[in-house]
Order: sequence, then C-alpha cells, then structure tokens
Amino acid sequence: MAAPTILVIEDDTAIRRGVVDALSGAGYSVIEAGDGRSGMEKALSATYDLLLLDLVLPHHGGFEILQQLEIQRPGVAAIVLSAKGQEEDRCRGLRLGADDYMVKPFSVRELIARVEAVLRRSPERPRERDSFPLPGGATAHLERREVVFSDGTSEQLSERETELLRYMARYPGRTISREEILRRVWRLDPAHLETRTIDMHIAHLREKLRDPPSAPKIIRTIRGCGYALKTEDE
Repeated sequence: MAAPTILVIEDDTAIRRGVVDALSGAGYSVIEAGDGRSGMEKALSATYDLLLLDLVLPHHGGFEILQQLEIQRPGVAAIVLSAKGQEEDRCRGLRLGADDYMVKPFSVRELIARVEAVLRRSPERPRERDSFPLPGGATAHLERREVVFSDGTSEQLSERETELLRYMARYPGRTISREEILRRVWRLDPAHLETRTIDMHIAHLREKLRDPPSAPKIIRTIRGCGYALKTEDE
C-alpha cells in the first residue's frame, strides 16, 4: 500500500524544511509549495491525502486557499499550521473545512500525531453510512430514522434530525459550523436565517440520543465554532 501523500504549503523555508523532513522521516510522501500562488495551484490540482497549510502566505493567504478548496474540492483533509492562535482565527479555519489547527511553535512528535489522527478518519471521506455505533452502546439506523439503545428501547428521528446526523457522520470528529449545516445540509442561505435554529435542532437531537447537554459525549459543542460528532468506531 502506497504511503499517504501530504501537501505542505509554508513560506518560511526553515519551518517548511523541518516539516518536510519530519514527514519524510515518518514515511510519508511530500509535495511542497513555498508561496500562496504555487500553493493554490497544487492544492486545487495535485493528488494528495492531507494538506498542511500556513495562513500568512504571499499572493494567496491560507484562508483563501481553504475557501477555494471548499468550493472546488470539498472534503479535502487539512490541518492549519499558524502562528495566529486567536480563537477567531481557529474558528474561521475550522469553519472553512480544516480538520485541525496547530499553533506554532509545535513539536515534531505532536505534528506526526495530529497527521496520523486526521489520516485515520480521512481515507473514506465523505462517508455515507446508514448505520453506525454511538458512544454509550446506541446504534443509529438512518435508513429507518431510528436510534436503538443497548436496553432495546429506541427513539424516532425527524427528517431534519436524520439529515443532520447523516451529514455529521460523514466527518466524524470534524468541527462543523452552523453556517455549513444551513448551507450544505438544508440548502438555506445563512445570511437570511438565524443560526440559533441549528442550536435548537442539536438540543432536540441530543435529547433523543440521550446525550446530556451538560457533558455531551456524542455531539460536542466547539465553543464559538460549531459542533463535532463522535462515533464509537471513529
């Protein structure tokens, strides 16, 4: 089986060299770009399994590259590498589809661990699954809009709850913003609808999944960013 290929877009030569050497030493194939122009071109056309992306780049910034990927190659696995550690920047990266966000400086050991974690859940993305296990022993059966618990009891899901759970199950562990849910799941324009509608549906879904809002184990709230689903087989 061929080693995964990772695209590294980083304009700082020393950092890029260190990341490339670390990835190569861990057995990965690496493609690299030193600025936003060549990075954008490779991000949209090259064949790779994971993107490692700096935010501050000449010509095209990292956010711009993520935006174009969201339009032209949705579902591409990506980790942002940035010195910008503010919550606003982290949330913006996650909203644009990044799977993880690492603040510089970081250790080689942490980088490889984060890469391995994202690649573990990305080869089959997006995944369409009608049935999958949830933490706590429950199983979601989306084809019949039902969640069955280990004690034999069950809960019926509405059409929108089923659509929401199905979409989140495509990307287990990834933070999904309220705006993304409105646009991609329900085909609604976020500019003309209160995103609190999503919070209401999440609350109802948690109740049916028996996922306590005070300490949720299935649908986690990522403060200021959105929600992430955990499945038992993640």
